[in-house]
Formats: sequence, structure tokens, C-alpha cells
Amino acid sequence: MWSAGVTLLSGGLDSTTVTTHALTKVDQLTALTFNYGHTHSKEVTCAQKIAKMLGIQHKLIDISFLADIAWYSSLTNPTRFTTPKARTEQEINSGVPITYVPLRNTMFITIAGAYLESQLLYAIEAEGYDSKEISGHIFLAPNAIDYSGYPDCRPEYYDKMRESLCYGSKLWTQYKVPMNIETPIIHLSKAQIVEMAIDLNVPLHHTWSCYQGNDIPCGLCDSCILRAKGFLEAGFQDPLLARPITG
Repeated sequence: MWSAGVTLLSGGLDSTTVTTHALTKVDQLTALTFNYGHTHSKEVTCAQKIAKMLGIQHKLIDISFLADIAWYSSLTNPTRFTTPKARTEQEINSGVPITYVPLRNTMFITIAGAYLESQLLYAIEAEGYDSKEISGHIFLAPNAIDYSGYPDCRPEYYDKMRESLCYGSKLWTQYKVPMNIETPIIHLSKAQIVEMAIDLNVPLHHTWSCYQGNDIPCGLCDSCILRAKGFLEAGFQDPLLARPITG
């Protein structure tokens, strides 16, 4: 059995942990990072460094036009909408915040699926692989426990997306090869994700989770607060900080 995988690597704690995990699960892994017109490019730089450290093929894909389409978000339109800061855990868990980018993950998965399908169709039709002896996997890092309430971070969404990819692809309709969507941390707390990262020897010092692109994390955005919560509860020091943020 030969397997190919695509991992969505943003440069953050979660996606880097999942990418490191994916290295042991497939024969050929490619990391995709998207420039979608968001507020800063620091996490893109981090993703490039991480992919190089892990020794995997990396592709930076420019979809900056998304900022013009999915404009109702503080991540794509920061001059008009303000990113929430210093919210309590209760506030973070209530409703979908303005940092949500409309249908961002749907576009990401579609592009990742197109890339993976191309690889697998080439393997079957150009290289002569038996379709019964190959598998394809898309690795993503959504989390439905400690997260900001995004609708595209929930298990039921990924179940439906896998079904859509199958029915919309030549790979499935002709060869019955599914594109499996792998979400290994979706049911983990941030503390459990940190523990998993430590166990996998993830290059945490190169990850970036903050919504801002400064020299050090702001410590106030939802992403910083949730990351700090994870390190604190797991009992580890965040290598990006001189001291843990306690929220």
C-alpha cells in the first residue's frame, strides 16, 4: 500500500503538531501554506522554516484575493474590524467572533483536495499504480474543545467535506479511492495538544499562533489566550515567552 498526504501548515502550534504527526502516517507528504490576504505574514515565514526543519516538500499558495471576497473578518479587513482582545474564557466560548474568515477552511480543503487528487491520479494513470493499493489523506488541525467557536472546526463539518470531495472527484467516482480527511487533534484540549507536541518533538520555538505579527506574541488575542492556557495546564513553558501568559 502506497499513501500520499497533504497537510495544511499555517505555522501555528496546532498545524505544526498535526504536520509532525502526519510525517509518520504517509509515504509522501506535502505541506501547503496559504497566503490569503490576512493581516500579517509572520506565520507564513514560520511555516516555511518548520517545513524545512521537518524535511518535507512545502508549497506557498497565494490566494490573497480571498481578502476581497471574505472581507467580513478582522483578519482580512483589520482597518474596518477590530480583533477582540483580553476576552474571558466564557466570552471566547460564546458565539463566532469577528476573527472568523467566511468559508476559509472550505476553500483550503478544496485546494488541498485538488492537489492531492492530482498526485493520486498521476500515480494511477501515469505511473501505473493499482488504485486498490493507494490511499490519500488531507491532514488538518481543527479543534473543537479549546477554540473560538468557528463553525468549520467541528467534526460534523469535516464528515460532510469528505463526502463532498468524494462525490466531486474523478478519484472516487472512477477509481473508488477516497480522500480521507484526518483531524487528529479535533477532540483534544489545548493542554493535550501541547503534550502531544512535546512527545513528537515539535519545533515549538518556530511556531506562531498570535493574530498579530510583532516580535513577541501580544498575549491578548483569543489565539494567544488559548495557547497560554494549553501550556499552563500542561505544565510546560512556552518557548516563545519569557514567562507564561495567564490570561
